[in-house]
Amino acid sequence: MVTIESTPLDSPLFRMDAQRGIEYWGCRAVIATFTVADGVADLLPRGLHLDQPGIGAVLVADYGVSTLGPYREFVSLLRVVDDTGTTGMYIPYIYVTNDAALAAGREVLGAPKKLAEIVVDGSGPAVVGSLSRPASCDLARLIVAPAQRLEDDLLEAVLPAGTPFYSLRHLPGPPGATQVHELIAWHCDLRVRADAYGDGLRFTGPTSLTYPTRSATDPVHRVEVDTMLGGMYLEFDMRLTAGGVIWSETTPASAPPPPAGQP
Repeated sequence: MVTIESTPLDSPLFRMDAQRGIEYWGCRAVIATFTVADGVADLLPRGLHLDQPGIGAVLVADYGVSTLGPYREFVSLLRVVDDTGTTGMYIPYIYVTNDAALAAGREVLGAPKKLAEIVVDGSGPAVVGSLSRPASCDLARLIVAPAQRLEDDLLEAVLPAGTPFYSLRHLPGPPGATQVHELIAWHCDLRVRADAYGDGLRFTGPTSLTYPTRSATDPVHRVEVDTMLGGMYLEFDMRLTAGGVIWSETTPASAPPPPAGQP
């Protein structure tokens, strides 16, 4: 077994199996999909292009148990097409509540993770996922009422099996060193859990996504809803695995990072 380990050398912040990736059990999440408003093309790195029509998604998840420990996550997604014509999802913004998850995402996959307050609350008639940073600043609120079962083929239509996810891995360096820019592809194998009757725990219903506070520091509101396509509540297990490097380059550490869409 090949293990990916972080630092400190004698007590790594995270460890993961290179083949099995990060594993999760007992997860629950709310997800919204929608057409996006104009003005997000500059969020994409070189080699990725916004699909037409422009589709976005937001996920707020509670990962009950994982190989990185329990944590919660907020993810913004844009549907993209790479230079080979492959359709995937790019992550412009992602937040977590766990330092190991933050470090593993940034160091291995390039996911632009930050720490934040994230809640998935199913105590009422609808499931509410929220993002706050700092705790007093409510940045996003996703509400899904699980009114009816979601058919398996509809879930597959929203997130087809094998869909690649993309992150831009940017590693800055001190003067005299080099900095690294890499477009990383990775994969999500999500398996919906069954209830005591053998039915999949996937639901749909009335959905809303709002951005109560628009922050220049955390501009998640830029992935804005034009037309809501639908929402889901899921309970699932999952594996995340690295798929490979799409392109890689190094530059002097004194140079600024490349603007989006350019080498």
